Amino acid sequence: AGHLPGAVFFDIETLSDRASPLHHLLTSPAQFARYMGALGVSDTHHCVIYDDGTLFSAPRAWWMLQTSGVRQVSLLARGLDGWRRAGLPLEEAQPAPAPQTFTPRIAANRVRTLDDIRRISSDGSVQIVDARPAARFHGDAPEQRPGLLLGHIPGSLNLPWDQLVQNGQLKPLPVLEEQLRKAGIDPRRPIIASCGCGVTAAVAVLALTALGAQDISLYDGSWSEWGARSDTPIADVK
Repeated sequence: AGHLPGAVFFDIETLSDRASPLHHLLTSPAQFARYMGALGVSDTHHCVIYDDGTLFSAPRAWWMLQTSGVRQVSLLARGLDGWRRAGLPLEEAQPAPAPQTFTPRIAANRVRTLDDIRRISSDGSVQIVDARPAARFHGDAPEQRPGLLLGHIPGSLNLPWDQLVQNGQLKPLPVLEEQLRKAGIDPRRPIIASCGCGVTAAVAVLALTALGAQDISLYDGSWSEWGARSDTPIADVK
């Protein structure tokens, strides 16, 4: 148990839009600003994000902070597990940070909507990269949430998030480059990342950013929105 000295808890669930039936949609800029200010974080701070060491959820927090205007955001490789294994100190006391002013500057071009994906999936102007495991992408395994159809967005490409990570950090760049090549993804072209509910898509965004891709956005509703509707086209539907 415990956390890094001075660390505060960034709760992805609290910072989701509670008014939406979808999971993990970004909350309003005002709510995000209030929460971050109460954590003692301003938009000018350099934020270092970590999770338990799986690199599962930290990239989502990294993406949320960057999308909301924080210019300096880093990820701690190997997370809490790596810190603990290195014998570094931990704290259990609840931190009491001084409140700060957080001024949100939402980068709207980093967030994509259902209407965006409808248009793009039909005209092929942007690569849609789905970070779900291959079996779910192809409709061969059930979705984690009830009521969702099986399959994927027509024209999308599969880049499973768990194939990008090893020992709590991204795999070496040459390995990632080969995975992109096999998936048919061109990092020089615009990319939209998607997944089940917008969390592991951020792992794909992180990997693509590390490979030099610059025009990357994230479909926040992801499959929990697309796969729940009767009016959206689906490939490999089962």
